[in-house]
Amino acid sequence: MIRRTFIHVLAACAVIAFGAAPAMAEKAKHGVVIQVSDGDPKNWNQALNVVKNVQAEYGKDKVDIELVVFGYGSGMLKFDSTLANRIDETLAGGAQVLMCENTMKGQKLAHADMHPKIGYVKAGVIEIVEKSRQGWTVVRP
Repeated sequence: MIRRTFIHVLAACAVIAFGAAPAMAEKAKHGVVIQVSDGDPKNWNQALNVVKNVQAEYGKDKVDIELVVFGYGSGMLKFDSTLANRIDETLAGGAQVLMCENTMKGQKLAHADMHPKIGYVKAGVIEIVEKSRQGWTVVRP
């Protein structure tokens, strides 16, 4: 009798657990990290278009996007960049734009030189590696 009750409880737990799994999977957000490490405005525009396209496909509330910038890409995040308006639009759309502080140090750039609304990471490459390890998709347009 106890064994039969235990089996019924175990079966009920399995049904609950497996029934909840698809619902939990639906709520999980996609994570996309976009690498920008060159200063070509065409590549920058393409990266910013990728952000919009991914958000349009999945829905802004169902995807986390980080645009991680290092190396030669730093110039496009300066406060006087020709792409400043597009950076504003990207940030307003919910994506994060993150600048590598190692690159800034190497290029003798200060936060005051950069777009006022961006965020910072100590090392852009490490941010990308860590996001990849967490299951995020890495894109380099």
